[in-house]
Amino acid sequence: MEEKIKHLIEEVDAFRVESKEQLESFRLKFLSKKGILAEVFSEMKSIEPALRKDVGKWVNELKNKAEEKLRIGAEELESSSDTGEADIDFTLPGEPNELGARHPLSIVRRDIIDIFGRIGYTVAYGPEIEDDWHNFSALNFPDNHPARDMQDTFFIEKNPDIALRTHTSSVQVRVMETTKPPIRILAPGLVYRNEAISARAHCFFHQIEGLYVDEGVSFADLKQTLYYFAQQMFDEKTQVRFRPSYFPFTEPSAEMDISCNICGGKGCNVCKYSGWVEILGCGMVHPNVLENCKIDSKKYSGFAFGMGIERIAMLRYQINDLRIFSENDVRFLKQFTSL
Repeated sequence: MEEKIKHLIEEVDAFRVESKEQLESFRLKFLSKKGILAEVFSEMKSIEPALRKDVGKWVNELKNKAEEKLRIGAEELESSSDTGEADIDFTLPGEPNELGARHPLSIVRRDIIDIFGRIGYTVAYGPEIEDDWHNFSALNFPDNHPARDMQDTFFIEKNPDIALRTHTSSVQVRVMETTKPPIRILAPGLVYRNEAISARAHCFFHQIEGLYVDEGVSFADLKQTLYYFAQQMFDEKTQVRFRPSYFPFTEPSAEMDISCNICGGKGCNVCKYSGWVEILGCGMVHPNVLENCKIDSKKYSGFAFGMGIERIAMLRYQINDLRIFSENDVRFLKQFTSL
């Protein structure tokens, strides 16, 4: 046994590395689970106890030499594969390092958050898969409201109480349930609705909602906040108008239009030749919503608003097809490299 091991040590010492394939063969022969070392260690069991100590020294030497030979061989191959300076033509132009671009929706989302951040709004997030309470019931949706219908909502199979959220208003509920007023938040995120995909609609889109709850909050506060937003997002010449509307979670409710910045209010296909484009819905938080979230509606009031980020981006960059935002066309995205 001792002679056998000495012979193997000589074989390891004599080994010279010339290729990766040769080095791998050496590793498999000596150091793999079915290699020579594994075989030698298994044979140690049959050696007389009095001789094991001496034989063990030779086995350990074989193991150490094989591992060292493998390590040195790998280093030699790696260093020999490095390209020397003599092989480099320093006069050749370098490979261009193209700059990446922010997605236009990310740019608009960032700017909206920045605008409202200047007046004290912080960002809050919530899950995209929601239960009925946070997505509908707490927001004062009646049981027979059309938004609960399968035509508008993606419900999770086998559980009608769970659905993909249809708006980020669910985040407002979660914040009001866990936070005492004053509350001033923005809730950005993806939402999902079972709609036909077209140039003006999609089954998923990005929404951002705002909520302000405190003592003495009025509709006048809401209007001034949104005037400020419109002029910061577009320009100081942007005109704003409010139209009465209905939402279950706000009362009174309104939709806000801005003067079309594509045609300057003269009329075009984007504004349907009216000179105005709707950009968001808003209103005073319904007392039932406050009470559902354990907030005293006699002491506190608040307003909420919500807008589609895609709609704002389309107006800002004069894009006429909503679908292009999710097509990942590099030619389109490269236009936003410097933003």
